[in-house]
Amino acid sequence: MNDEQLLRYSRQILLPQFGIEGQQALLDAHVLIIGLGGLGSPVAMYLAAAGVGQLTLVDHDVVDLSNLQRQIIHRTHNIGQAKVESAKQNLQQINPDITINCINHKLEETDLNRLISQVDAVVDATDNFPTRFAINRICYTNKKPLISGAAIRMEGQVSIFDMRKTDSPCYRCLYDEQGTITETCSENGVLSPMVGIIGSIQALETIKLLSSLGETLTGKLLITDGLHQEWRSMKLRKDPDCPVCSQK
Repeated sequence: MNDEQLLRYSRQILLPQFGIEGQQALLDAHVLIIGLGGLGSPVAMYLAAAGVGQLTLVDHDVVDLSNLQRQIIHRTHNIGQAKVESAKQNLQQINPDITINCINHKLEETDLNRLISQVDAVVDATDNFPTRFAINRICYTNKKPLISGAAIRMEGQVSIFDMRKTDSPCYRCLYDEQGTITETCSENGVLSPMVGIIGSIQALETIKLLSSLGETLTGKLLITDGLHQEWRSMKLRKDPDCPVCSQK
């Protein structure tokens, strides 16, 4: 690290549990963020600010006026622009020293598999179950940790599925592909700070995972009810019959 980097990241380097080693681990890391909406916005901004050396952003959508209430990485002048390009411009204002790659189209499973195989961690900031299940399968195949979050109305949840660990459940252990109910913010609404809270926790858990800091949410599901300001944590166990991660 040079002197400018030492100054930029000094407040987190001061943490005794983190230090120079933790910062170097972030600088050496490559994180894939899928979805640059309400969740992906704070994830990308905090990972960039914290000094994750390389971010790959995936989203095929464009910025719309209705996005700006919660997708804080985008600005009014970005309306009509590809979300990945809008995000890249604003992330470079936060930290010009990191590498940002943009993918502005839907990825077929083969391309997604190749991409996930090249990164250190995957952040799922998408808003639909088919995509989440596909990301989970590919993360399991490539033994990559998956940081998953979701928020709708005034509720949210976060978990880590660390596919490198044999005892870690996967996303499919939590949800049955045949029994999921598709709900989106566009249909059900969401209060803007909710996605900020969940996305910030995803960013924190990603940093902890990359720097081996503290205890992550692997094997746990953190759930919040913003309306009543209640939090609870549930233990998750592998489903012995899971079609993705079961050893049967």
